[in-house]
Amino acid sequence: MLRPIRTLAAAAAALALVSACNSASTNGSSPGKGGDAPGNSRGVSADSVKVGGIVSMTSAGGYSKKDTDLGAKARYLRANAEGGINGRKIDYLGAEDDGQDPAKNLAAARKLVQQDRVFAVAPMSSVTFSGADFLEQEKVPTFGWGTLPSFCGPKHIYGFNGCLVPTPGGTLNQTWPEGIGQILGGAQGKSVAIIANDSDAGKFGIRTFQQGFASAGFKVSYAKASVPATAVPSDWSAYVKEILAANDGKAPDAVVSVMQTPNNIGLFTALKRSGYQGLLSDPTDYDPGLLANAATKQALDGVHVLLQFQPFESTDPKMAQFKADIKAAAGGREIPLNMHMLTGYMSADLFVSIAQKAGKDLTVESFQAAAQGFSDTGTLVGDRSEPKGQKDSFGCGALVQLKNGAYEVSVPFKCYEPIPFK
Repeated sequence: MLRPIRTLAAAAAALALVSACNSASTNGSSPGKGGDAPGNSRGVSADSVKVGGIVSMTSAGGYSKKDTDLGAKARYLRANAEGGINGRKIDYLGAEDDGQDPAKNLAAARKLVQQDRVFAVAPMSSVTFSGADFLEQEKVPTFGWGTLPSFCGPKHIYGFNGCLVPTPGGTLNQTWPEGIGQILGGAQGKSVAIIANDSDAGKFGIRTFQQGFASAGFKVSYAKASVPATAVPSDWSAYVKEILAANDGKAPDAVVSVMQTPNNIGLFTALKRSGYQGLLSDPTDYDPGLLANAATKQALDGVHVLLQFQPFESTDPKMAQFKADIKAAAGGREIPLNMHMLTGYMSADLFVSIAQKAGKDLTVESFQAAAQGFSDTGTLVGDRSEPKGQKDSFGCGALVQLKNGAYEVSVPFKCYEPIPFK
């Protein structure tokens, strides 16, 4: 019952920082009214369960997470081939495109619940999640990459590798600072500059990684969420000048960008042209498809990319299964793998795994009860456990480096002891 992925929208509005507006909906089960009463089975029939996604297929800057949809489709195809969820086939509607626009994100959430009547949203992958309050109010199990605060705390929203932007009382994943420390031969006496977009996600990223790098022993010489979120700067000279003088008038040992690919290309190119010789790192540019463009390949050469899952170069049997599933979903074609595929795949995988444990009587109540005692081990994101993952990350990750046109593992996949978030 898997439906084809929809044609991408031709254009998208620019990202704007707005609050999630969430008008109240009434309880009840009539179509278009939204919320069903607790214990509902919205989207569940005798032989199927309906699921949809929300993904930034397009954006004003040209960045796309469209392959997140393919990753989810791949996991659902295999689940259906293996008998579905306790005998129910997964009717995956594909992903709505939010264009990285908060208003469209909320509209997509409303459409999936009020019109399409989905049981769950998996995946949700965007830099904005203004639909979170609505989905939580409507008790819709929702799964995605836990890089936004909305994945940390709500009862019905789950990060496939846990909560990566914790609130006080939670913990921080130390993969990035510990990994960079290993590459540099230790963190003591080393300095790092952290830069992000001027957005909610960017500000939270600065707050968390500033603490994480300091706790690992680094001197954080620069930490700003100052790059406009609505457009990629055409001139990076002011940012480069600040960064290169941040370490008491000297350049830092490492520059860490908490931004997406277009910004990283611009920043890293400008830093290299300035003569910067230190370590460069970001959390998004693990994508062989980027290497088709010579200028992009040059800009990202030498960059260490943070992963919170097993690298594609891993020999783990589960990685081999992932690759086979992606090939099947792509119609038998060999296509370049990227982290967006993994995001969709593992979001779908966590949903399927919990739903299986909920039993034949699948309702939101039975699903939530199964989630409360859920755990498994040895997945592509490490050991998983709920509800721990709604407060803490699962603590695992790796670093890969783009070197001479190919990715190499620079720090192997490992689970690190998290630290308290203050």
